[in-house]
Order: sequence, then structure tokens, then C-alpha cells
Amino acid sequence: MPQTLQLLQYEYVSDMAEKRAPHRAAHLSLIEEYHAEGKLVIAGALGDPPHSGLLAFASAEAAAAFAEEDPYGAAGLVVSKKIEPWTVVVS
Repeated sequence: MPQTLQLLQYEYVSDMAEKRAPHRAAHLSLIEEYHAEGKLVIAGALGDPPHSGLLAFASAEAAAAFAEEDPYGAAGLVVSKKIEPWTVVVS
């Protein structure tokens, strides 16, 4: 049965792997918090080295709130972000 999640997609600054180091623990802690609360389903970085992030949330409100709280955004590491529905047909 299809499920609609809200996909938050980040595009990162260049050299993200190095620049994220001072903020990574706080970013991962926020991910764990949202996941434990059932707001975040799955999350991860794209690329090696990472150039983008994908995070799937239960609601658009949770995705927007996360983006506002995320230490990566506050540190200027996120070049762009967008939230859009993602219909998952199998997981």
C-alpha cells in the first residue's frame, strides 16, 4: 500500500565532509530526536564525498521544523533545500 512521506532535500556547500565536522554531532542528535519521536523515517547523505542530503519525514510540518532547527543550516552548510511529497510504494 503506498505511503506518502515528505522528502527534504539539501544541497551542500563544496567540501562538506570537512566543513560539517564541528556541527555533525548536533546534526545527528537532531536526526535521532526526530526519529525517536516518529517524525523522521529515514535519512542520509548522497555522494562520496557527500554533496546532498535526503531526509524523509511523516509530515511537511516536521520536515520544515527540522530544516529550521538543523545546525547544518544555521552554519551555512546548506546551499538549497526543498520539501516535496514522495510516494513510497514499497519499503
